[in-house]
Amino acid sequence: MENKILDGKKVAELIEKQIKEELEALMRKGPIIPGLATILVGENPASKIYVNLKQKTCERVGINSTIISLPEKVTEKELLNKVQELNKSKAIHGILVQLPLPPHIKLFNVFSTIDPRKDVDCFHPVNFGKLLIGKEELVPCTPKGIISLLEHYQIPITGQDVVIVNHSTLLGKPLALMFLNRDATVFVSHVKTKDLKRVTQQGDIVVVGAGVPKLITEEMVKENSVIIDVGINRVEGKVVGDVDFDNVCGKVRAITPVPGGVGPMTVASLLQNTIMTYKNLCS
Repeated sequence: MENKILDGKKVAELIEKQIKEELEALMRKGPIIPGLATILVGENPASKIYVNLKQKTCERVGINSTIISLPEKVTEKELLNKVQELNKSKAIHGILVQLPLPPHIKLFNVFSTIDPRKDVDCFHPVNFGKLLIGKEELVPCTPKGIISLLEHYQIPITGQDVVIVNHSTLLGKPLALMFLNRDATVFVSHVKTKDLKRVTQQGDIVVVGAGVPKLITEEMVKENSVIIDVGINRVEGKVVGDVDFDNVCGKVRAITPVPGGVGPMTVASLLQNTIMTYKNLCS
């Protein structure tokens, strides 16, 4: 690997090109266009930006993207009814419920209602269970994007000590499983971990998504390690990650920037998952 900066934007563009070419070939065989539906609850500004970004990316490659906006006070029953409606729609091949959701809505109930064949976020218990036993079909978009980025830059995973600073269902848990499936040794930690510095210093690969600006400093990583920064924070009007990029960059073998690292790979992985569900449903 020659480039120390792991350019997720560049790799995502390559994936987009591949998907567009694949879709053009598929469209010559049949008239059904892939459809992705995103349910957005409330007025969260960050969620709106992310959903619009995904819609524009879908349009570039030829996927029909539908955004369904629901009010913050929507009941759980109303939301689940909308999901069931999308489950039945032949024009929709992928369903995504944008997080976070209001506290009165239980995530498990939402994830369990989505048709697992249309579950592009891979949070249905069936899809998550497949990942647990090592059967990677549909996998969560951010973990998938991270693995794809490492593989693109030919960064070894097998036998490596991997430290993940996040233990959520969205990132840490599925990512740990994907690393384990590739025979890495995985340490899962978080912001409440006792002596986090001692843990992160062991990592050949360190993935951090804690939502704390500059949580990971130069003395917390070892020489020639690989740092994957999933954090997105706004500090003095700028978007920054969880890693003290300027000081850590000179010490490590490779690092992702924020923005332009994991974010574009997450969206690219969503496109890949949507094409996968489309082909499975239309075959």
